[in-house]
Amino acid sequence: MLLKNEVEEFLYHEAELLDDRRFAEWLELLSDDIRYWMPMRRNVKFGELDREFTREGHDINWFDEGKSTLERRVSQILTGVHWAEEPLSRICHMVSNVQLLNATPSAEDAAEVEIKCRFLIYRNRVETETDFLIGKREDVLRREDGEWKIAQRKVILDQNVLLAKKPDFFLLGRSPAQQAEGMHEFAVSQLPQRKWRKLRH
Repeated sequence: MLLKNEVEEFLYHEAELLDDRRFAEWLELLSDDIRYWMPMRRNVKFGELDREFTREGHDINWFDEGKSTLERRVSQILTGVHWAEEPLSRICHMVSNVQLLNATPSAEDAAEVEIKCRFLIYRNRVETETDFLIGKREDVLRREDGEWKIAQRKVILDQNVLLAKKPDFFLLGRSPAQQAEGMHEFAVSQLPQRKWRKLRH
């Protein structure tokens, strides 16, 4: 239970940093070799659950990034010239249902842990712009120099279309232009092969 409490406090601290827009401090929670990705989700028929998510390394994802990309996003936000966040959004990250799946080498002397949790993100901007994002995360945390770092993060969104107009608020996710491009490519990838050939020509 001590390890689980320690992990929960880490996740709550991360949420607080993001809510307070302390992005430079948030970057310090990431390992240098972090893999941070969110697959797209399809509507599938019964018996086709293996097709529900886009495949790692094969299909288009909402994002698939490393630390250098996230550092560039933070640097761009901190310039103050970021049209998607002018004026600034009010954001609340909520984390719950934290499960400790595995600890290596042991729970008593853990150097790395695999965890799963649920999240809800609320965003309000200007007068009427409001977004909710709900889903789950699968994280690998690694202890480095006595501190926990996020080594891997997989985000699974409980919707198949990203309805938010400006998804930059989603833990520094894609820009609106990248989102639109990704949605087009994903939509094309779902067309029957014959229609796809016509579209290309």
